[in-house]
Amino acid sequence: MLDFDLSQMYSVETRALKQAVKRNSGRFPEDFMFRLTQAEWKEVITNCDNLPETIKFSPVEPLAFTEQGVAMLSSILKSKRAIQVNIDIIRAFVLMRQYALHHIDLNEKIKALEEKYDVLFHDINDAINYLLLKDSEVTKIKKRRRIGFK
Repeated sequence: MLDFDLSQMYSVETRALKQAVKRNSGRFPEDFMFRLTQAEWKEVITNCDNLPETIKFSPVEPLAFTEQGVAMLSSILKSKRAIQVNIDIIRAFVLMRQYALHHIDLNEKIKALEEKYDVLFHDINDAINYLLLKDSEVTKIKKRRRIGFK
């Protein structure tokens, strides 16, 4: 998530959020937070047409926070709103993780079914391929030049 989105969620100014991060820079290693490069920021502006005009033309690239960075940010911002947002974000991330794990389980079950039924339907696949080849041989015969009276 980008810093201006998080500042709206926490009901603080983006400037105040960045100051808090700067004061506590030791809590934000690279896998928690990073600054977008100029090229990345231009790509975000190009792809996201719903950004406010004030943010699009900001001379400073935004900070991007990972899941852990968002959780760490809520420990820096000491307010009731920050605590509530942190609880909501953690719940959302837990639901997303559960969904992803469930999705992996479904893929594994589908692969197991494919392996099981691939053996059972091997004969049917062979028969279908035989019929398809047979039809192509029949069309070759039909393309012969006719003999006799025309």
